[in-house]
Amino acid sequence: MALAKKYHKIYKYIAVFEPDKEIGGYTVTIPELPGCISEGDTFEDALVNIKEAAELYMEVMKDKIKESSSATSPILVAPIEIKV
Repeated sequence: MALAKKYHKIYKYIAVFEPDKEIGGYTVTIPELPGCISEGDTFEDALVNIKEAAELYMEVMKDKIKESSSATSPILVAPIEIKV
């Protein structure tokens, strides 16, 4: 018996991690998904949590989400140093 293949569309978004200097950990948002926010005690925890939050967000909002150019276009991100 052959199994049917299940295909998923993959979206790529930028997640913004903000360290909380008072209590530690990170708060994470995805600017293109309004209201999609999570947190974690470590960067790794925050990353796992925001992925889960984004999956749930997409599931609930799938009929309302419009594909944005940045969701499908490649984006390059690099750290830079600025001397002041």
